[in-house]
Amino acid sequence: MLSILSFSLYFALLSNGLSFTHAVSPKIAVAYFAGWHSTNSTPTFSVSDVSWEKYTKLTYAFAVTTEDPGQLSLEGSAGENLPSFVEEAHKHNVSAAISIGGWSGSRFWSTAVGSSKNRTIFVKTITDFVTRYGLDAVDFDWEYPNRQGLGCNTINDNDTANFLEFLKELRLDPVGSQLMLSAAVSITPFSGPDGNPSSDVSEFAKYLNYITLMNYDIWGSWSSAVGPNAPLNDTCAAPANQQGSAVFAVKRWNDAGFPLDQIVLAVATYGHSFSVKKSDAFVNGSSTELAAYPPFNASAFPLGDSWDTSAGTVDFCGVAQNNGGNWDFWAVVEAGLYDQNGKPAQGVPYRFDDCSKTPYVYLEDREIMISFDDPESWAAKGEFISDMGLAGFAIWEAGGDYNDLMLDAIRGTAGFEDN
Repeated sequence: MLSILSFSLYFALLSNGLSFTHAVSPKIAVAYFAGWHSTNSTPTFSVSDVSWEKYTKLTYAFAVTTEDPGQLSLEGSAGENLPSFVEEAHKHNVSAAISIGGWSGSRFWSTAVGSSKNRTIFVKTITDFVTRYGLDAVDFDWEYPNRQGLGCNTINDNDTANFLEFLKELRLDPVGSQLMLSAAVSITPFSGPDGNPSSDVSEFAKYLNYITLMNYDIWGSWSSAVGPNAPLNDTCAAPANQQGSAVFAVKRWNDAGFPLDQIVLAVATYGHSFSVKKSDAFVNGSSTELAAYPPFNASAFPLGDSWDTSAGTVDFCGVAQNNGGNWDFWAVVEAGLYDQNGKPAQGVPYRFDDCSKTPYVYLEDREIMISFDDPESWAAKGEFISDMGLAGFAIWEAGGDYNDLMLDAIRGTAGFEDN
């Protein structure tokens, strides 16, 4: 039975012309495995820490593009762990995938598929790679076709058309024809030659098994106020606060011809922190009620948890970075902001936004507000996935949860049996 939330989403989407297909249970439960966190982080998260039985597929991140379309690199991703990752996946009857690109690894996607010659070379590069490692699937995380992601990425007006031609050629290859192929995508369809979202992406559905909507990093240090990192819905927010959401993304891709049952919703185990003065953090006259969408100090970049990128780190373009400000859910719990059952800790200023299904907590001593997802957020997203007939969920990232509290929540409402 649809909940009150789901009824409101359902009728809102129908009124906007979104086709609806009900599915009894999603088919896909995916997580990204960040290779670098298996060896070079505190805490580490190794292949033995994965709850394999709760997934249908695990995706190793990342193989990155290089100037030579004949080469993929595992630099920075602890590539020495990829063989054990594949072995463990197959031991548990889970599909093993490699993700190609990512924010820092998409610099040469455009040139790799930018000519007929390069596409043919790149197809062979990928099929040789998956054959070498015994992989079952490839995830294309190009950020983004004909849109500048990382500041030094190559870009071409024909990126989207070239990507489609590459997929066609890959599917004609004996190895490529057998692979599960997916693409991690923005909340709007691939950009066309004019830079605007394409109005028809239906042909991509012929060659991709599914797309993963990266519904996170919607609000962050680049925004005008503290907002939800990964909002489920924003149609119920004030117009100024409608920056995108899962509801928005599903409608845009479905309107452009991508079937609902080939759409996977990506969910985030992390959130963003903001420097917010106490006078702005609380509703006027209150010492406990947090304000919605408060202003923040855009020149301050608070450090997040121990996995966060620290100030001075140089990106792949050679540009020094500020603190990332990211907080994974395990860190929220370990910091005492949530208890070990995944509930807000007593005494911690807390707000839950019912429109976006986003919690906020405030660290008064440090004047930091954190916007993130928790088990309640993911339970709502799982229900949305089930009610809308989407293909399933994909987690960034497997190690960001705490004792599977979020994973179990989304599995329960998306239609998977509890483990």
